[in-house]
Amino acid sequence: MGLPTQQKYIDNAEASLGLSLPSWLKTRLLRENGGEIEAGDDIWQLFSVLDTSDRKTASRSATNIVSETKSARAWTGFPTNAIAIADNGTGDLLILLTDNIGQLGSEVYLWMHDSDDDPERLTVSIDGGQV
Repeated sequence: MGLPTQQKYIDNAEASLGLSLPSWLKTRLLRENGGEIEAGDDIWQLFSVLDTSDRKTASRSATNIVSETKSARAWTGFPTNAIAIADNGTGDLLILLTDNIGQLGSEVYLWMHDSDDDPERLTVSIDGGQV
């Protein structure tokens, strides 16, 4: 279970990415910065935003959207218009994609590290609702 975070840390992540995160993700991060989500037939670890408010939260948020996206962009086949938001421990990632004018969409896609297929749209269950 992730710890809550503050809006300023979400703002910092958005500034680093140069993109605005979807409202459903911001709401989730404010309440629980990380933690598990369900998508497809799998449980995923949602990446946090880096929260440096104290040593404990900084440590727990070290695996964050900005650093994981930067790392994923070095992988062969990772979409250039994607940000990574979660992983399942196998190298596959849940991603959000930007549209042709550079806006980040709210739909979640599965990017499989060992496939040349286009990312697949998934339904994500968060707090009893679906995205």
